[in-house]
Amino acid sequence: MTVVVLRPNESGDSLLKRFRKKVVKSGVLSTVRRKRWFISKSELRRVEQKKAIRRLKRRQFTRGE
Repeated sequence: MTVVVLRPNESGDSLLKRFRKKVVKSGVLSTVRRKRWFISKSELRRVEQKKAIRRLKRRQFTRGE
């Protein structure tokens, strides 16, 4: 669990900013978004394969210019 302690003379805005940075750094939000819906292993493999193909095409396109 991410915990942020209020420092002396710290405003609420800076406390919230530090908390958000910690949450992003810990990767909690990305994990929650990824696990929001169940995806079977075969579907996950297919999606990852599509991403890899797109990534390769993008790399070839940038090198070709």
